[in-house]
Amino acid sequence: MPYKVLGATLKALSDPNRLKIIDILSYGEKCANDILKELDITQPTLSHHMKVLQELNLVVCRKSGLWRYYSLNHEEWVRVHEVLSYIYNEKI
Repeated sequence: MPYKVLGATLKALSDPNRLKIIDILSYGEKCANDILKELDITQPTLSHHMKVLQELNLVVCRKSGLWRYYSLNHEEWVRVHEVLSYIYNEKI
């Protein structure tokens, strides 16, 4: 994972609402309405946050009828963890 991608990922995660979304999804797949119930934001704002997280491949979306279900992309989170661990361990 290049530093540019890691920087964009960390920048996206600096938003408190996105961090809460990640925390919510860490318990499993959720529909957009369930995520909205736990946040004090509008549906268009949630859509924006989800778009940012999906563009970075941190979250995946599954459509079922009119509903959208979101979950974490575990493979991408493993890569983020590995890069951060490498950077940290490189200095020890």
